Amino acid sequence: SIKDSQMTKGFRTTNGSPLLKDRIPERNAAVVDRVLDAGAIMLGKTNVSELGTAVTTPGYRYHPAIVAQAFATLDYLYPGRISITVGAGHRMNETPLGYNWPNFQEKVDRLKESILIIKELWKGKYVNFKGKYFTIKQAKLYTTPKKNIPLYIATSNSKVAAIAGELCDGILTNPRGLDKYVNLINSMKSSAEKVGRNPEKLDISLEFKVSYDLDYDTAFKSATYWAPAAIPRDKRDLISTPKELEKNITDSEIEKIRTSWLITSDVDEIIKKIGEFLKMGFNRVYIHSASPDEKKFLRMLGRDILPWMREIYDDVAP
Repeated sequence: SIKDSQMTKGFRTTNGSPLLKDRIPERNAAVVDRVLDAGAIMLGKTNVSELGTAVTTPGYRYHPAIVAQAFATLDYLYPGRISITVGAGHRMNETPLGYNWPNFQEKVDRLKESILIIKELWKGKYVNFKGKYFTIKQAKLYTTPKKNIPLYIATSNSKVAAIAGELCDGILTNPRGLDKYVNLINSMKSSAEKVGRNPEKLDISLEFKVSYDLDYDTAFKSATYWAPAAIPRDKRDLISTPKELEKNITDSEIEKIRTSWLITSDVDEIIKKIGEFLKMGFNRVYIHSASPDEKKFLRMLGRDILPWMREIYDDVAP
């Protein structure tokens, strides 16, 4: 996305400059032409583009203090543009470095301790912490965030959602968690209320999985790249290598891709689905595309979908 005040042909200027508000330029600024000539794809215009992860796992190969330091430095360089989403992790990413993969409760406890450490270090004070899994002694970040860094938890589990309500800025879930959506949100909001936080200020985010092509079968085939991620977690937690994971793909995982992803050749289906998610209460929708031609998909997103969303909803940004 291009800074709002830069003239960009066909894209309305919103509020980056009062003098240019609502103007739709007929030509590009020179800097925009250079960016496009270099192969960039225009999605939209923005004043603040957020950069965040989904998902970072603190607590194993990334010690929570190191995670805190990394994101504090990023926010110091790019104030107000950084966010982080954390999760309990996957065996395949951690055990190659010699870690023994824990049970579910230990993963949850490690995640909560990690979040507590990260948030304390971001305050810039000396931190002492003695938990079940982590000990911090007089640790201090000398480069601290300039702004508040939004911290989310990725989960489809109500117990983990409760941690988000107590400590974080919201949750991120995906279509395979939608059957548990009401329980997730209720757990997060109830937990927030118990500690005196306003649950209405918490973000509810969705990873929208989509594969688009003019040919449905081509779009579907491209999405099956992600079939290993559809293997049930209890089975995945016994697997340590990508090759072994791929060997465990069955027809069941392929069918999960068909039902949990939006596989489509129709732009209107994407627009309709995003609208449904927003009506459900999601205020952030992250589009995870497995489209066979990502450049084509991104052009379509900027040309057909974002303008529609801006017309219908307030505060839409790429």
